[in-house]
Amino acid sequence: MDKIKILVVDDESRMRKLVRDFLVREGYVVLEAGDGMEAMDIFYEDKEVALIILDVMMPKMDGWQVCREIREHSKVPVIMLTARSDERDELQGFELGVDEYISKPFSPKILVARVEAILRRTLGAEKNDVINAGGIVVDKAAHIVKIDDRQVDLSFKEFELLSYFIENQGIALSREKILNHVWNYDYFGDARTIDTHVKKLRSKLGEKGELIRTIWGMGYKFEVES
Repeated sequence: MDKIKILVVDDESRMRKLVRDFLVREGYVVLEAGDGMEAMDIFYEDKEVALIILDVMMPKMDGWQVCREIREHSKVPVIMLTARSDERDELQGFELGVDEYISKPFSPKILVARVEAILRRTLGAEKNDVINAGGIVVDKAAHIVKIDDRQVDLSFKEFELLSYFIENQGIALSREKILNHVWNYDYFGDARTIDTHVKKLRSKLGEKGELIRTIWGMGYKFEVES
């Protein structure tokens, strides 16, 4: 199997080197970009990039602009790095389809663990792993969701969230449990992270969004009428 390519985008060369060294040590191939425009050039040129680690504050083209343009063409997972801890930034990132959000300074080992967790889910799905509930068909291998043969365009995290709900249908899931399983790591966020994703997911599912029910004061439950 070919080595997995990761694109690291940061205008600080020392930060790129730090992240690159830890990723290379784990066997990944690392591509680097010092600004958003250079990142987009690499992204369009190399179709094998499996994940992007993206800084927010950069010259020429910031991380928000890069993420917005990437999401117009691809669902490649994006981990956003930021020096700011403003939760509005975090929510904006998730609205744009960011998969993980890590504030600087951070532990490189934590970053690598999150990279590995995301890649396990995006690259490690079993063939023919298809689940169906309430008229929603989720093909985990192809990363496709269909309702009445109509494909629904979901972000990576929305897809993971829906899969988790369906696999645990009829079970009340706390926000903490959802964070631990869907984000697959101890996540320093709050309930609004979950609520933002659920709101967008319900909207994209249309009438089927009603199958995701709110358990007030606790979390959510996916339930299909028998």
